[in-house]
Amino acid sequence: MLTILYASLFYLATATLIGGLAWRIYDYARTPAPLKIPVMPAPLTKKGVAFRLTKEVVFFASLFKSNKWIWLFGWVFHVAMALVVLRHLRYVTDPVWTVISIIQPIGMYAGFAMLGGLLALWARRFLLERMRYISSPSDHLMLAMLVAITVSGFLMQYVERVDIIAVKAFMLGLMQFTLQPLPEDPILLIHLGLVATLMIIFPFSKLLHAPGVFFAPSRNQVDDAREKRHVGPWTKDLDAKRGR
Repeated sequence: MLTILYASLFYLATATLIGGLAWRIYDYARTPAPLKIPVMPAPLTKKGVAFRLTKEVVFFASLFKSNKWIWLFGWVFHVAMALVVLRHLRYVTDPVWTVISIIQPIGMYAGFAMLGGLLALWARRFLLERMRYISSPSDHLMLAMLVAITVSGFLMQYVERVDIIAVKAFMLGLMQFTLQPLPEDPILLIHLGLVATLMIIFPFSKLLHAPGVFFAPSRNQVDDAREKRHVGPWTKDLDAKRGR
């Protein structure tokens, strides 16, 4: 029953994550941009926009210009989290990809950097008055959940070892729709439950800034207002109705 329960939970979480992200991205894509509002200095070509978005996604360029300390903690957290997620791909690949095998020790130590970045970002929501003012319960809930996922992972790694062979068999079984027994380890169950919960709420939370950055008009627009008139889709429809 435990295996069936967690298998059902992960199927639900995966469907919600994929479906929710697809709908949100579709909603972002069809939302019109009323004005030309790229933040200056803005690129003059589409290649420049692509380069700007790359800098934003990979290096958090605008945050670096705004606040160096927040940039440091945020960038370290995101890079470390990416390494940790890549490290976990060993549980859903058979045979394990070479690049995933190579980053295993790096991903293990990246967990400490991830936790440090998380705690620093969470601390600023308590220590800075302006951050306390704009922080909602959901902000603290997201950070608490990420910290709990990280800490439970550490506990399985360094305190209460779990049967990773059985865990991998369970995960591969989910992908092949052939359920395999899930180890009845309390810390593992908490860890997996938190991960599944995060997957479910991801499309409906502020964590959606991950795909949202690509649809920000202030970042994805070309500065060609003088060369080309910006006409919103609703304007074209109105002009067509008026016979223009």
